Amino acid sequence: MKAARKQGVKLMAGRILAAAWGLTLAFAVVGPASALAQESGGATTAQPPAAPNAPSPNTPSEQTAPTQAPSTETPNQQSTTPGTENPSTVLPEVQVIQQQQKAKPKPVKQAVKPKKAPTPVAAAPAPPPSPAAIEAAQPSEIKMSPVAGSEIPLAKVPIGVSSVTAADVQRTGDVTVQNVLETRVPGIIVNDMQGNEFQTEVQYRGFSSSPVNGVPQGLAVYQNGVRINEAFGDIVNWDFLPSNAISNMTVMSSNPVFGLNAIGGAISIDMRDGFNFHGAEFDVRGGSFGRIQGSGAIGAQSGNWAMFIAAEDINDDGWRQFSPAEIHRMYADLGFKNRDAEFHVNFTGADNFVGAVTAAPVQLLDEGWNRVYTNPQTTQNDMEMVSINGSVKATNTLTFSGVTYYRHFQQAHLDGNILEVEDCGDGNLCLDGDPLTTSGGAEIPSSVGGGAPLGSLDRISQNTDSFGGSLQAVERAKLFDHNNQFLLGGSIDHGHVIYGANSALGAIGPNFTISPLGIPLTGPADISPRSLTTTNDYYGLYFTDTFDVNDRLSLTVGGRYNFARVTLEDKTGEDPFLNGSHTYQRFNPMGGATYELAKGLTFYTSYAEANRAPTPAELACADPDNPCIIESFLTGDPPLKQVVSRTGEVGFRGESLNALTNEKINWSFGLFRTLNQDDIISVASPTSGRGFFQNAGDTLRQGIEASISYQTQRLFLYANYAFIDPTFQSSLELASPNNPSPDVVPCAGDPTEKCINVRPGDRLPGVPRHRFKAGFDYWLTPKWKFGSDLIASSDQVFFGDEANLNKPLAGYAQVNLHTSYDITDHIQIYGLINNLFDNRYGTFGNYFNTAEGTEASLGTIDFIEGTEASLGTIDFTDARTIVPSMPFAAYGGMKFKF
Repeated sequence: MKAARKQGVKLMAGRILAAAWGLTLAFAVVGPASALAQESGGATTAQPPAAPNAPSPNTPSEQTAPTQAPSTETPNQQSTTPGTENPSTVLPEVQVIQQQQKAKPKPVKQAVKPKKAPTPVAAAPAPPPSPAAIEAAQPSEIKMSPVAGSEIPLAKVPIGVSSVTAADVQRTGDVTVQNVLETRVPGIIVNDMQGNEFQTEVQYRGFSSSPVNGVPQGLAVYQNGVRINEAFGDIVNWDFLPSNAISNMTVMSSNPVFGLNAIGGAISIDMRDGFNFHGAEFDVRGGSFGRIQGSGAIGAQSGNWAMFIAAEDINDDGWRQFSPAEIHRMYADLGFKNRDAEFHVNFTGADNFVGAVTAAPVQLLDEGWNRVYTNPQTTQNDMEMVSINGSVKATNTLTFSGVTYYRHFQQAHLDGNILEVEDCGDGNLCLDGDPLTTSGGAEIPSSVGGGAPLGSLDRISQNTDSFGGSLQAVERAKLFDHNNQFLLGGSIDHGHVIYGANSALGAIGPNFTISPLGIPLTGPADISPRSLTTTNDYYGLYFTDTFDVNDRLSLTVGGRYNFARVTLEDKTGEDPFLNGSHTYQRFNPMGGATYELAKGLTFYTSYAEANRAPTPAELACADPDNPCIIESFLTGDPPLKQVVSRTGEVGFRGESLNALTNEKINWSFGLFRTLNQDDIISVASPTSGRGFFQNAGDTLRQGIEASISYQTQRLFLYANYAFIDPTFQSSLELASPNNPSPDVVPCAGDPTEKCINVRPGDRLPGVPRHRFKAGFDYWLTPKWKFGSDLIASSDQVFFGDEANLNKPLAGYAQVNLHTSYDITDHIQIYGLINNLFDNRYGTFGNYFNTAEGTEASLGTIDFIEGTEASLGTIDFTDARTIVPSMPFAAYGGMKFKF
């Protein structure tokens, strides 16, 4: 059934691509060039200058060698779609201007080349073009709200900002958006908690945006103005985003206008459309660990109408045991634009299957770096989202913008776990002293499984429907004869979730594989089946005002009022303690200033507050006496407090251009300090595999961010560094049942259990203090490019060691390579290498019960001795578990561009 469904999805995607190609040909017949004679402007039209990375009409999205020196013009500040890749309707105009300036006859002589004669771009001077470096500058304008139309010049933005363009995405050939963000944004590091590259976590300044329920979510993420934090746990499924459909991504620090979860910052993702991408591009790739993938992107414009469609299909066997990935995702956009209005209807869809094999004991990894501790562990994600966004220019200074959406998300998670059961003394099984029961309340005999170690197969599902929208007005009329931009808007987001969880008994076989025994589990209470619905209603009203005191000084004030209501309802009738309604509300202010110290040098400073409401998953699992299996079972709860952050920052950003030497330098340096009040953390339960959420008092994240990039005609260099000091600021007693330190203490509430005492100043787990990234691209010839990237991170505290009693998880460094060669104007071959030196390190760490692991491994470990395999046992004595890094991997592929 699943195979048939996936085949249907692939067939549908193929038909869509075929139809899109037909539309492209139709648009070509009409003549995209006809748009040159028409008004395609509007308030959000991008008119980029002639830049060294401007692709020709024949290469819609690939950075190629230019035919002239890079322009030193500043970007058009009316542009609200930064990062536009292929303005084919604009480039001829730029060439005409340049020809008027040069007034040289060379283009006439060169016109004898028949293949390049049709367009002014093809009429290049005879000498071969010099290679162009990737355009490293940030977009000229930054959105101050999730919805387009709120842009202000970067020089007036009073908070830390980093931007990633489509060129950055394509530069390394990485199809995971998270890795691209990690490479180019100083404060971002990627944590792999799931053991699969498509399900990694983005961490910015110590705040997480993760696909894992149970991770406190501290970042708000938007796609085309739509909040894509899922309704149940505010998780973000990064695997839904086709990399070839991304126009640009902006990462900014705390800005309350971006609503709930923006306590650490916000990530705004703008997708491509037919106005900023013309032509077609297809990519096929293969490589290590059975990787086979294909992708395509097509964009076309005719007059005021444009269309774009992109799809990616990725199949990977996985480098670890039982960790395959099947990724099928697409994005499509239909747009209309004239002088005073612009509207887009777009669709995002995904059907992904991922083997998420998580952390493994270090002793098991010593037997094989690809080993897995308990399986199956799989996740099936399906999503469809339709959104409509648009803007209307009411007057010369007043613009109305908005977005509305519907999103359906469905997830099925299967998790095999070791079950700590023992004989009750009467021939039946007990769990934590309570009888283990099945259907009808019948107790389960100890003889089940034939003496094999026992485990559980936990199945968790959620079916989510979300819809909502935002509407805003932007007035740019002068105030007291000074430039001013005032923004006023509001948003509504509604989510409805049907949640289910159940568990069945299994027997542990070779390599910790848990096979079903056909016995559903109904008790004790903390593993009994759950079925409930949750409803989220989020409302927001926001404003900002940016006022130019003079030509150099700009002041920004703003704020947002958030109202959140979360309702839970048990559907079984057996668990009325799950029922409840929780309401949170708060007004969060912000204020800041920028000052232009000199041309290309700006100082900024700001203060902002933000909040996040506890998610349904956190609210329903906040009772230490009724712990949950994170990602699964829910229990009754005491209410949690909302988290409030207070962020202050100060910094500088600059740009230097040298038209004579074709050199460009961009840099930034900033200090930040974010204090969280009533932060929420996940705490391990003495019952293995279970946990609960609690408020942890105050936590602090403070540090430094610095970045610099340098480019010439042949070379592009970048480096960035971040120092983050993440600490607890309150004294806490936390359960840590598997912490191996001799300094653990008896819990105050239960002296038979182990706890740790956290003191102010102790480091938060999972957050490295130092992170450094650097890289380069060099054009060996106009057609051949070679580049490399370095990612380095310092050590991090293990989860479960919040008191910092043990040695931390060691830091690491990884070097990646990429190269490409243009065989023709339409065909390119390329190669990628990840982890060049095959470094072995951990990306995430926590602890496990060694006695439980030893018992479960009896006769199940597959040892390789010579040429024969034998089953044996590991006597686990080291409580550390880590997610191992991916080893050396190589990929090669070919691109076709039209």
